[in-house]
Amino acid sequence: MRMIHVVPTLSEEASGPSYSVPRLCESLIASGVAVQLAALQRPSARPSLPYLKTFPFGIGPARLGISPTLRRWLHVQAASGRVEIMHTHSLWMMPNVYPGHACRKSPCRLVVSPRGTLSSWALSRNAAQKKIFWRWMQEPALRAAACFHATAESEYEDVRRCGFRQPVCILPNGVDLPPLMLTRSSGRRQLLFLGRIHPKKGVELLLRAWQVAAPRFPDWELRIAGPGEAKYVAQMAALALDLRVERIAFSGPVYGENKLRAYRQASLFILPTHSENFGMSVAEALAAGTPVIVTRGAPWSGLVEHAAGWWIDYGLDPLVGCLEQALSTSPQRLDEMGRAGHAWMQRDFCWERIAGQFVTTYQWMLEGGETPGCVRLH
Repeated sequence: MRMIHVVPTLSEEASGPSYSVPRLCESLIASGVAVQLAALQRPSARPSLPYLKTFPFGIGPARLGISPTLRRWLHVQAASGRVEIMHTHSLWMMPNVYPGHACRKSPCRLVVSPRGTLSSWALSRNAAQKKIFWRWMQEPALRAAACFHATAESEYEDVRRCGFRQPVCILPNGVDLPPLMLTRSSGRRQLLFLGRIHPKKGVELLLRAWQVAAPRFPDWELRIAGPGEAKYVAQMAALALDLRVERIAFSGPVYGENKLRAYRQASLFILPTHSENFGMSVAEALAAGTPVIVTRGAPWSGLVEHAAGWWIDYGLDPLVGCLEQALSTSPQRLDEMGRAGHAWMQRDFCWERIAGQFVTTYQWMLEGGETPGCVRLH
């Protein structure tokens, strides 16, 4: 089986699609699939990947990702008959349009992973521009899809709400499983937010909830780690000062071993997000053995079933109430929850298992036969 995966760009920070798409490609290659990953070329400190082919930006706004070179290459590959599957990740840039055009008049089958871009929250951002792009570019390309991929039930519903009736494969992202080492920080116990500092992620809500809850828990501190636009990060730091919150630190981006160390040192991880199609940081925290608080904007209802954390409504009162319960929980109980989360990730979210289900889905698309259990036809 030969396939091409397409992602608009890969950032230096290995998170979100910049982590999950390359790891999916690597896992498919390990299972015997011939994979190339196509992306636009952007200066980055990340080492080059042997299966990655990059293309230059063309003339036009960088946010659109116009690349005639990528468009021509995809058309040639689809028409050649040598590539059986094209799998595109995310929406709203031209690299997410080109595969639909390339596959439309070829035997190549198209798979589309929206990666959260069809959620109500995402569609409400820059809505006027998106309506134009949708009408003339994105929707016609998506009509060519043979199958969609959703990382959770909520994203499946997003696909259907937008009017698409193609089969949908529902599979989560995988996560790398480090050894379980519960090495909490000495001194104060730590509540960790680690991710992109962006309005979608609920940092402002977290600061306001911390202002209410923190005085009752002097043995806890809040650490906010991650990249973000300088202006917005400064706004959040200023808000923390205005609220006069105590025991809080903005520590900037962390990568690689430093990221894993941050998860392991924290007693709790928190993501009070508006909207996530998956929430890679949640899986990473659980894999590191750290229990999680996450809002229902992310598809993590299993936290309750597996006794690995809290899954709560979005809002100040629900978050304050949850913090009061979670921060009162004994260290021993939190460690038990961390072990449960690690075992859950090991059982259901290892990359080998996820890649195997993708291969089964791809083969079904090409050969027919019994519908895989992860595929929803209606």
